[in-house]
Amino acid sequence: MNHINEEYIEDYIRTILPESKPYLQELECYAAEYHIPIVEKEVAQLLKVLIKIHKPKRILEIGTAIGYSALIMAEAAGDDCLITTIERRGDMIKLANRNIENTMYKNNIKILHGDAEDILPKLENKYDFIFLDAAKGQYLYFFDYCMDLIQLGGLIVSDNVLFKGMVASDELVVRRKKTIVKRLRAYLKHINHLKGYTSCIIPIGDGVALTYREE
Repeated sequence: MNHINEEYIEDYIRTILPESKPYLQELECYAAEYHIPIVEKEVAQLLKVLIKIHKPKRILEIGTAIGYSALIMAEAAGDDCLITTIERRGDMIKLANRNIENTMYKNNIKILHGDAEDILPKLENKYDFIFLDAAKGQYLYFFDYCMDLIQLGGLIVSDNVLFKGMVASDELVVRRKKTIVKRLRAYLKHINHLKGYTSCIIPIGDGVALTYREE
């Protein structure tokens, strides 16, 4: 329960979603057992729909973890899409590589090892779709680089932007999370008032923001 929607609403949505492929189910079980954050099932479904509509050829992901969301996007995007994903933790990269190698998408996904703040300035390609799912307190910093990397007509998707509801309500804020909440509020205000971009916030999962580059 993320305090974004009532639990009965989350439960209902998840019961009507189609079952994940067996290799994704294994990752879901692994993430639950070892408390590794992955995208919520309803957010995974949103990613699939957005990618099928948008039909990106180049996707950038910031925050690989065990490779779950990269595989979700690869499945939706098709054989001719290339996904570049950034992860700073070596242990996560080992897991992600193992998980990806066991699928038909192993040639579609490339993992870059390092901190996003070091890698993003060095990227030369432009991307049609960017999925931001890394350190929440750094979203505004990462977004500045994403503005240079996203194609005209491209889409930036940011996960966990309502952060267990704390961003929307001071009553939910935990003291040790005040800085992250403050930064996420600044981030959401920024992307919603940015010239040349149109954004919206969707209250599913832990909160998702969509940002479309129109200029």
